[in-house]
Amino acid sequence: MNDMPRWNSDLLIESCDVGSLPFNGDFNKFLEGASSYTRLTNASTLFFEDKIVSGFLDKAKAGITVPNYPQYRDMTQMFIDMLDGLIKTNEGYAETDALQLKSGQGLVPEIQALNNRSREIHESLGQPYKLRTCITGPYTMSSLLAFKDKNTFTRLGNALAQIIEANRFNTSHGGIKLVSLDEPVFGLFDDPLLDRGSEARENLLKAWEGVMQKIRAKGAHTCLHLHSASDELFWQVKSLNIIESHVNDPFYQSKRTKEKLEETDKFLKASVAITDFDKLIMNHIKDKQAELSVTALNQKLADTWKDINAGKVNPATFFENINMMKQRLKQTIEKFGENRIPYAGTECGMRGFPTYESALEYLRTVSQAIH
Repeated sequence: MNDMPRWNSDLLIESCDVGSLPFNGDFNKFLEGASSYTRLTNASTLFFEDKIVSGFLDKAKAGITVPNYPQYRDMTQMFIDMLDGLIKTNEGYAETDALQLKSGQGLVPEIQALNNRSREIHESLGQPYKLRTCITGPYTMSSLLAFKDKNTFTRLGNALAQIIEANRFNTSHGGIKLVSLDEPVFGLFDDPLLDRGSEARENLLKAWEGVMQKIRAKGAHTCLHLHSASDELFWQVKSLNIIESHVNDPFYQSKRTKEKLEETDKFLKASVAITDFDKLIMNHIKDKQAELSVTALNQKLADTWKDINAGKVNPATFFENINMMKQRLKQTIEKFGENRIPYAGTECGMRGFPTYESALEYLRTVSQAIH
């Protein structure tokens, strides 16, 4: 049986976000600080720490009850960079030796920064903080490799399990409540390695299981973040608590989803808000001018971005409204039952938003809808 709480009308659905935000400031200095954060203390590492802590607090103060650490770096690349045994080629990364963590690279700097400032965060929020953490999954990591074989997912999964093991999850001032294994590439295209009955498919399943067992041993809930739930391999992961996908994934409408949730004793994160800003603009344009051709629509999109970047148009013009978000959540609750929905929030990250401030404003609307 899963170790998720049984939710009822006396318990609130927690709000969470998926991670990324637009970055303000000197990004090169931030990257420099990230690369040396667990080894040195200098102006760059202090800058990195301040950005992570302030971003996390801004999310929490926008009303998100389980904020993800602010994801400013490319998530797949940051985890690849933690590994030895890889070289970069024109076709992608190639394995040259056994994959293992680089010396001193087991700690995720973003998590470590929040741990180091946990007392300050607790005092600022007036209560212990709850953190969502995202980790790139082995299948998505493998998309950066030039060559893959049936054991690639096993090797990457073992490395990710080591990263989980190395990181401290809790302090007396708060800690990690939810860990998302992010697999946005999974299920989006046909991959011969994942053919039914293949050894590689079984190895991916075992890799997911191994990582999630490590997460649960640390006392956190496990989540699989998808962009498409069309490939149902994830139902077989015994240590998986929660599944999330994009707003318009048929997964959230399917009778089969309800049946499988009950059969496997798993739960949903309800995705209530679209975060692809191009899509938000397109939807707004279509509402105003439904008969535009594809060419005209794309030109309108480009012109709109020019106006936003020039400060002529407020990004909030294109936000989904709170009633739409509330309706999505209500429909998800009615279809699957409140006992199956411990979390709700945005469908994906918000790096594509025009500004940091507009992303936070959208998060405020999302949190209000859920509340």
